[in-house]
Amino acid sequence: MKEPTKIGFAKGFKRTPQRLAILAYLEGNTSHPSAEEIFHAVVGKDRTLSFATVYNTLNTLSKAGALRELTIDPSRKRYDPNTGAHHHLICMSCKKVVDVPEEISIDLPKTVAQNFFILGNHVEFYGVCPACRKMQKNV
Repeated sequence: MKEPTKIGFAKGFKRTPQRLAILAYLEGNTSHPSAEEIFHAVVGKDRTLSFATVYNTLNTLSKAGALRELTIDPSRKRYDPNTGAHHHLICMSCKKVVDVPEEISIDLPKTVAQNFFILGNHVEFYGVCPACRKMQKNV
């Protein structure tokens, strides 16, 4: 199995076959999968993989900053291997998540920021994707 190159490893992160399979699945993945989706995609390639391994690996990578944990879906966390600055567009019907790479300038009023040192921002846009709109029209 080719070792993933873009998603970094946390210090002391053991490179087990299961973890490498998870990382290989995530590399370049723009679907913002949940832990369950990652487990189902990877377990077919490695029957020794457990859901706990997937969850613990995602948690470790998120804490190390090598993976972005998204809480944009109230029913489950989703994961984004793109840790660079970007935003998201979410379909309110099918829950599809699309990256919005453009910079969006947000100026917080000084009364709101109140001496905070701003580290970044994340904007979520909500709408209905073309496929869901088409289905709604056909109903």
